[in-house]
Amino acid sequence: MSPSGRLFAAAALLEGLTWAGLLIGMWLKYGMQVTDTGVWLFGRLHGGAFLFYVVVTVIAGVRLRWPSWALLLALLAAVPPLVTVPLEMWFRRKGLLSDPATR
Repeated sequence: MSPSGRLFAAAALLEGLTWAGLLIGMWLKYGMQVTDTGVWLFGRLHGGAFLFYVVVTVIAGVRLRWPSWALLLALLAAVPPLVTVPLEMWFRRKGLLSDPATR
């Protein structure tokens, strides 16, 4: 895996983890009506992770010469909860996270 591919994998995992934290925080706030600390904390963390993921995705897509469908799919994967992690695993299997010269 190339350095850009590793950075994309880390960003995808971080984005997925913060999504999970935000979902748990929303369940605690709105479902259990216990506390809003999870939403307060993970809302901020997820916002930063989302922006980081978008920037890293564009950089990785350009450096790794992804086809346009892959770049668009990677950007869209940040919108629904927890989709970036399986997408990263699929990209890894397809070789999209490797150096383009070795594909």
